Amino acid sequence: MSEAKPYRISKQEVWKAYEKVKANQGAAGVDEQSIEDFDKKLKDNLYKIWNRMSSGSYFPPPVLAVEIDKDGGGKRKLGIPTVAA
Repeated sequence: MSEAKPYRISKQEVWKAYEKVKANQGAAGVDEQSIEDFDKKLKDNLYKIWNRMSSGSYFPPPVLAVEIDKDGGGKRKLGIPTVAA
């Protein structure tokens, strides 16, 4: 008997989210993994994310806090998430 996944998340939804992340061209997060590194095992990495999300075992990793300059002077914190964990 096969068990149903607790959340209905399609692989297509994970792919669309990945495309948005890639289009953003952001910096690596606390895991120091770049999009280029993630792409080296793209199919496996996307499957792992989908599997964790649909099974309910995915928890987002910490966000890297970086201070950036504000237009009017001063600084503000910017959160940089990881590509995957």
